[in-house]
Amino acid sequence: MKALNATIEKGERIRFNEAVRLPPSCRVIVTFLDLPPETPETALLSEASLGKDWNRPEEDAAWAHLQSAR
Repeated sequence: MKALNATIEKGERIRFNEAVRLPPSCRVIVTFLDLPPETPETALLSEASLGKDWNRPEEDAAWAHLQSAR
């Protein structure tokens, strides 16, 4: 079993990010991710950690002056 990274292009064509040689009649499992292909993996991995710091009342108060008045 091997996991490969790929992108679905216009016309529903699958483009693998590396050269792939598949034997005839092999079976595959396809998993669709709801992430744009440009999202860096490090951003996804750090999101929860940074959220602990950023999602606090003290942070909201510190940045309140930058929010537009409604």
